[in-house]
Amino acid sequence: MTQLDADSDTTSPRLSDLNETERDRLFARVQQRMPAVWDAMRLDLEDESVVVVPSVTLDKAVPGSGSMSQAFEERFLFLLLLLRQPRLRMIYVTSMPIKPSIVEYYLALLPGVIPSHAMARLTLVSIDDSSPRPLSEKLLFRPRMLAKIAAMIPNRRRCHLIPYNTTGLERDIALTLGIPMYGADPRLADLGSKTGCRRLFAEEGVTHPLGVENLHSFEEVTDAIVGMLEERPGITEVIVKLNEGVSGAGNALVDLRGVTDTRGSDRRSQVAERVRSMQLELAVTPMAAYEAKFEEKGGIVEERIVGEELRSPSVQLRVRPDRSVELLSTHDQLLGGASGQSYLGCIFPADPAYSRLISKPAIAIGERLAKEGALGRFAVDFVVKRDAAEEWSAYAIELNLRKGGTTHPFLTLQFLTDGSYDGASGRFLLPGGEQRHLVATDHLESEELRALAVEDLFDIVARHGLHFDQSRQTGVVFHMISSLTECGRIGVTAVGQSPEEAMRGYEEAKRVLLAEAAAAQEESRLPA
Repeated sequence: MTQLDADSDTTSPRLSDLNETERDRLFARVQQRMPAVWDAMRLDLEDESVVVVPSVTLDKAVPGSGSMSQAFEERFLFLLLLLRQPRLRMIYVTSMPIKPSIVEYYLALLPGVIPSHAMARLTLVSIDDSSPRPLSEKLLFRPRMLAKIAAMIPNRRRCHLIPYNTTGLERDIALTLGIPMYGADPRLADLGSKTGCRRLFAEEGVTHPLGVENLHSFEEVTDAIVGMLEERPGITEVIVKLNEGVSGAGNALVDLRGVTDTRGSDRRSQVAERVRSMQLELAVTPMAAYEAKFEEKGGIVEERIVGEELRSPSVQLRVRPDRSVELLSTHDQLLGGASGQSYLGCIFPADPAYSRLISKPAIAIGERLAKEGALGRFAVDFVVKRDAAEEWSAYAIELNLRKGGTTHPFLTLQFLTDGSYDGASGRFLLPGGEQRHLVATDHLESEELRALAVEDLFDIVARHGLHFDQSRQTGVVFHMISSLTECGRIGVTAVGQSPEEAMRGYEEAKRVLLAEAAAAQEESRLPA
């Protein structure tokens, strides 16, 4: 596999001949072009382009299915709305071909753009590999495919790579294509680990739960909990987290009620027993597999924040190529799962009662990341609590140096409306000053939904008016559409002029889809 030199159009040694240090050095040179590429994107130049590789290369504790991996790759299709820029060309890479009707659905959302004109500027590349391996890994395994993609780029000096997250795999794709990447340098990945972000919070003076990081065994977790109980005897629950866990999948809840009544060796043995019987958020994961992953990757344990009223908001920011930090949005996360730690969806914007409270420390974290050389979007997750007659208090719990579950709903809304988030008021405002709100989920799922084909969905959208109304700039947008039939799962973003209207739109979409799925199942039954 050859890779293009950072500063010329000549080829240089094979990427496989370079060690990690040499690859990092070359990547740093390529990334120096990102500010110029970023500025050129606003000049409406004829040869500007982007390469989208929506590879989810995150450790989810258990392997997923190929069809679900494809669905997450297609979750990024909101980026097709970038084709509203009349000269932009886009190369979008997926594991398997995307149904033409799904592409047409997104292009039809483009305001003020003829879909056929946008389609002519879109190149879809399929690897034809449905295995659950990360897309980036599949792509690097196929140097001829990468060479074809490189040949499609009209001008490498006006092109950049858009990944979902950034690892050494995405770095190597950028190097092979000879284009910069809009995302954090993989060398900064530790800052986004559970251990790394706790250290960063402490260094920046950001309030976070009591806990211990950089643990690599259940024995160390036990010792850490014993120490935490000495410092704060009233703790009733703690959360164990894998350093690289995603969306709560690497979390486990340890119940400590009753342990505080013991002392010495008895207390430690009871804590050890509770650790061994902790409740894994991803219930299908065997405890032995979780322990092995914890020993390999490490993790943390921290106090579970409790209170009369609890919320789980997040703040989304980005570091621009000029190293300035921009506050993008705040969301209230919708959580579920075994112990309420799994990400299911979001409400935007977050409650103004605490949106500014969490934005200030998030910006401080962003400024630190900018100094470290981070680039692109990231999010800081919080827990906020309020007891009777008290103000809200906030605790930072995670830093995600990547795009996440709140990215695609927000950018869909932004691209469709030209609106923006006003941090001072905590509101999303259209150019004319009107407000918009959204409710979104990746987890509208039911076995019954498997009775619906993709074509059925679009028929339902037409018959029930489940579409985005450009005149009112409200309505519903679906995503992860390809997982509907096989997995009985689909994503929904509902936009309204008020929080109540957005929630009504979401609930109506859910009601209609489930009713149509039940009707489809009824029709399939043989007559008596």
